[in-house]
Amino acid sequence: MALAINVSSSSSSISTSSFPSSDLKAPQIGSLRLSDRINVSSASLSISGKRSSVKALNVQSITKESMVPPQAASMVASEIRKKVDVIDVEDFEELAKKLETASPLEIMDKALEKFGNDIAIAFSGAEDVALIEYAHLTGRPYRVFSLDTGRLNPETYRLFDTVEKHYGIRIEYMFPDAVEVQALVRNKGLFSFYEDGHQECCRIRKVRPLRRALKGLRAWITGQRKDQSPGTRSEIPVVQVDPVFEGLDGGAGSLVKWNPVANVEGNDVWSFLRTMDVPVNTLHAAGYVSIGCEPCTRAVLPGQHEREGRWWWEDAKAKECGLHKGNIKESSNGNNAAVNGNGTTSTVDDIFKSENVVSLSRQGIENLMKLENRKEAWIVVLYAPWCPFCQAMEASFDELADKLKGGDGVKVAKFRADGEQKEFAKSELQLGSFPTILVFPKNSSRPIKYPSEKRDVDSLTSFLNLVR
Repeated sequence: MALAINVSSSSSSISTSSFPSSDLKAPQIGSLRLSDRINVSSASLSISGKRSSVKALNVQSITKESMVPPQAASMVASEIRKKVDVIDVEDFEELAKKLETASPLEIMDKALEKFGNDIAIAFSGAEDVALIEYAHLTGRPYRVFSLDTGRLNPETYRLFDTVEKHYGIRIEYMFPDAVEVQALVRNKGLFSFYEDGHQECCRIRKVRPLRRALKGLRAWITGQRKDQSPGTRSEIPVVQVDPVFEGLDGGAGSLVKWNPVANVEGNDVWSFLRTMDVPVNTLHAAGYVSIGCEPCTRAVLPGQHEREGRWWWEDAKAKECGLHKGNIKESSNGNNAAVNGNGTTSTVDDIFKSENVVSLSRQGIENLMKLENRKEAWIVVLYAPWCPFCQAMEASFDELADKLKGGDGVKVAKFRADGEQKEFAKSELQLGSFPTILVFPKNSSRPIKYPSEKRDVDSLTSFLNLVR
């Protein structure tokens, strides 16, 4: 029997030389200065009724021993961990309401108090240096990490160095996989994102490294503000259970996301930076407001919104690189808003775009179900591109497809099961919620449903080995 299948294809390092010390500092407002900065070298945490001295991770003087950067593959420190209760969505929704009118300093203090060494600040080299200043002012130990995509501006790298020296910290850098970057550049060139969109490049250079970083944490802190992007960030709370990424314990709801400056306007953030006389990116003085990778960031003109300087060739309402993909909402009707050519609807880009992921049509998956003696096993994800939990597993599923490419006797596929396909998927494919993962063994007519919420590559591979 012929199998009708539709296939959709898609598919640095910091210089160690010294930089001149000409980095811009925010000018003073009036005469207010912080004459005596807080210095904390260690903290004591009470665990099981005992006092335990814990070394402060990012509030220490830099020594020769600390010059060696932490392992990029894991952000789990060897120090004693502070006990954190099981994450409860309703608890954090209630906490978000209580903190809605709190100051960024109060929110930061609560985040660091609650998660201790299991939380870290995401620092991009833009105005979110304010987050580091707030953490410093709490007097608590804190951690900072950043994503080095290999395409940042020289000014951003200089700021990283200045910030480390100013606060006496070491930023924990995460880097993209060299093999993935090499394959992208060889296949599509250095600037393919101008032609087919920024999502693929951002997924390799930013989203996957971030995913690795967050798998070592139970919470993270971002510089998101409601006024940054009316199309995607207007409803972000000050604290939430992360709708996209997984934390240390794995599975949906295992990571908490803190947004201390969510309710602060950009002008007020800059007033704070000037008042505290902290280092800022020199690009700001050249008209750059929102700063990302060099090829995808430009200065904005007076009166333009700050996000107009990012991915300016794309739709202004969906300018997210994937780090905050959960901000993109499904339309109110529960499906999608605009009809596309194949009879389904979509408000966001499709996901699972690896060239090694087979895209199944309705006819294709029906034919797959009818085959009783398959030549190879199949693993299929039933998904909706707007679903944050599907988005959360995109990187791991694409990675699984790349890992199984040619040789393991397994085909990796996707079937879009929302919209008009949803009732069919529920009645014929065991769809309960998105995503649903099915394995079609070689010698079985009935697919086996993957039962776990752990959707990392190792868990999926282990399940495949047990049932195929």
